[in-house]
Amino acid sequence: DVGPDAGRLGGEIIFQGDPSSIEELTETPGAAISYTARYLSGRLTIPVPGTRRRWRDSIVIKGAREHNLKDVDVTFPLGVMTVVTGVSGSGKSTLVRDVLYRALNRKLGNPGDAPSYHRELSGDIARLSAVEFVDQNPIGKSTRSNPATYLKAFDEIRKLFASTQGAKQMGFTASDFSFNSDGGRCEACKGEGMITIEMQFMADITVPCEECHGKRYQKEILEIEYRGKNIYDILEMTINQAIEFFGETDGTQEKRIIKRLKPLQDVGLGYIKIGQNSSSLSGGENQRVKLASFFADESKQPTMYIFDEPTTGLHFNDIATLMKSFDRLISMGHTVLIIEHNMDVIKCADHVIDMGPEGGDAGGSLVIAGTPEEVASCPASYTGKYLKEKLSAGSDI
Repeated sequence: DVGPDAGRLGGEIIFQGDPSSIEELTETPGAAISYTARYLSGRLTIPVPGTRRRWRDSIVIKGAREHNLKDVDVTFPLGVMTVVTGVSGSGKSTLVRDVLYRALNRKLGNPGDAPSYHRELSGDIARLSAVEFVDQNPIGKSTRSNPATYLKAFDEIRKLFASTQGAKQMGFTASDFSFNSDGGRCEACKGEGMITIEMQFMADITVPCEECHGKRYQKEILEIEYRGKNIYDILEMTINQAIEFFGETDGTQEKRIIKRLKPLQDVGLGYIKIGQNSSSLSGGENQRVKLASFFADESKQPTMYIFDEPTTGLHFNDIATLMKSFDRLISMGHTVLIIEHNMDVIKCADHVIDMGPEGGDAGGSLVIAGTPEEVASCPASYTGKYLKEKLSAGSDI
């Protein structure tokens, strides 16, 4: 078990041995905190909600017949959390991504791929202003993209540095503190901090830039400091460190920076560095950065957010944080639709759409749709069989 936390607060081996004895860590005085042990022992839980949200409005897909879908009619509630479940190959992704998302996206007047075959899309479409499909693809194709640039926090940081006395004396503007444009960046590595050496018969080699020593900027730019830190020092801070650092003053610009960074902390990504290359982020981290961007924009337009297996690669503790983020989206008036296998997410849903019963040719049918309790009572549902165990266990993980 590696931890105890993430990022700079992790990197230690907390436990190794027989899985059955990891729970003893919670009883051992002075032992390092193991979130794994706490969840396995039931000290920490992802609880079953006391009530399910009620819904009235919905979007209806009729006659979906793509791949293995067998002319199914499915109702997707609005304003609540719906989870689409089923064994692998049961038709979940085809129904949600290829039919619902593409059809709804076109209906809302947005460009995109043509939807897969269905007879009709109907319901309370006027209640939605947008639909977002949030997958685990990288947040940017450029090697220079990072969470801070994606959430536009770095724009505010550059403005802050440009407003310092030293920057004004040197005539530097906010653009000079960008590693994406000419001016203050190191021209030897074009602001990447690394040089890639192409090898003819082997994988390319990446080495730190000899000109800037990996610091991405020219010497003159690095001499400009804000409260003893230059722009490279800020990029090396974690999100948590940066929020703490900028929160020590009460300036307007500092508040704007914190406002942009806080959503990353809220979705459990406080451990990543501000300047961390997006290519080093996992699929789950990319998905949560996209989720954080929705909070940063604070969109008031009712939106359907569709997540494709967001718990892939996440720990119990990460999932608990993610569930709070979903609740927050719904409280803001949005709709959350999730394709998921994880029982801890399914048990927290307001509405479950179970596809199947099997995969491939034996799938593609709507087995049951209803609350988790209704799905658990359906003998034909594999999801229901395992969901019953979760619900009967109460708040136990």
